[in-house]
Amino acid sequence: MAVSLFSLGAAQEVTGSKHILEIDGRQIMVDCGAFQGKRGVSDDKNRNFDYAADKLETVILTHAHYDHCGLLPVLTKRGFNGNTYATPATRDLAELIMMDSAHIQANDAIFLRKQALKKKEKFNWTPLFNEKDVVAATDQIVTLSYDRKMYIAPDVQLQFFDAGHILGSAFASVTVYNQRKGKDGKDDPINILFTGDLGREDKPIIRNPCTKVGAPDYIVIESTYGDRLHEDVDEAMKELVKIVNRAVKEKGKIIIPSFAIERTQELVYYFHMLVDQRRIPRLPIYVDSPMATNATSIFQVHPECYDQKTHEAFLKHHKNPFGFNDLNFVTSIDESKSLNEKEGPMVIISADGMCEAGRILHHLANGIGDARNTILLVGYMAEDTLGRRIRNGEKEVKIMGNMYKVNATVEQINAFSAHADYEEMTLWLDTIDTSRLKKIFMVHGEHKAQEYFYNHLHENGYPNVEIVKYGEVYDLE
Repeated sequence: MAVSLFSLGAAQEVTGSKHILEIDGRQIMVDCGAFQGKRGVSDDKNRNFDYAADKLETVILTHAHYDHCGLLPVLTKRGFNGNTYATPATRDLAELIMMDSAHIQANDAIFLRKQALKKKEKFNWTPLFNEKDVVAATDQIVTLSYDRKMYIAPDVQLQFFDAGHILGSAFASVTVYNQRKGKDGKDDPINILFTGDLGREDKPIIRNPCTKVGAPDYIVIESTYGDRLHEDVDEAMKELVKIVNRAVKEKGKIIIPSFAIERTQELVYYFHMLVDQRRIPRLPIYVDSPMATNATSIFQVHPECYDQKTHEAFLKHHKNPFGFNDLNFVTSIDESKSLNEKEGPMVIISADGMCEAGRILHHLANGIGDARNTILLVGYMAEDTLGRRIRNGEKEVKIMGNMYKVNATVEQINAFSAHADYEEMTLWLDTIDTSRLKKIFMVHGEHKAQEYFYNHLHENGYPNVEIVKYGEVYDLE
């Protein structure tokens, strides 16, 4: 039996995860994500996704972030009619994220058509998919709970373990029964563990990454923060207290670009905690993202993903860690615009997290030139995005076609990242059973991060590491 692996996305880059496990010519895709980055480049790369869907037997979805699920509707449009396997929480969040993308694309088409008419230019841009395609893709999702086993083909078994990254995120353990016998005469299948995005210990709300994941022969591991270490959470809390107290003193706004899933809920949790501890004064907090509002509702109906502390808060004490009196969910455009007229101090949490689209652009345009304000960056910023340019300290940035001076204070706290750093990833590897491990395949990272992590693993007892190249086929023995 011939088993091989190749990647069509997130190979020597961070987003657009699409990994193919091929078994005697039959193909299983692990994640089908959209590329995220500079808007025009992202659109081109996603449109050039020309995978032949009719070759595909099934899809495994590790979690619901757009760069892991965003092109599932495209697969469906192109004829894929098999099952997509995901945890129950991932299914709900993925539907929300894909539907939001369909809405954004529909609105973009209207806007771009108007712009073309004004300029008397030819217009031929169309959305990648629409709401009907999202419904069809969601209908193909079969849910599988953590720690349960399911045959997804006669000779292929799937098991999900909690990845501790976002609500419902999973390591996908794929076992291929290849009729091969071990030295003891018993079946000796091949096990491949796909980490998806590897989470961190002691994050609020969700559980720690699972370490009892069997004994994989191969691990396909992410490397987003392969060259970076996150701050200690206690130090991050001290930094957040300073930032809030400065905003209160200056009567400024804290503008936080944040993805609607997981990061927003975590930030709300921390603000709630700091107010309860009286380390920061009460101040209005606005979550300006319809998707974040809906995602928070999904969080509330999936207690199976909570860590013990959150679980007890809900079930024993009936406390809601996702909302408190000073929290306001903003849904309408008029409400969003009205925030620009309000005086600080206040906190505005808005999508998108890389500052390439969404309502955050309007808040940045309105607030980035005011020295009283703070732009707080709490997540990964891809190359060539507005978020990366702000993070890099550029003194003037283009927002929605206009140039703005960066007079606001720019702060960054990496402790809020949902991705493990290189030490945390290595510690996780050290705590799982690697007695059978033949090779680690590295995906989902920029070149510099992967090179650093590659050398770090070599120095820490993992000599067999391969940085996956786009389209290159790797045979699994």
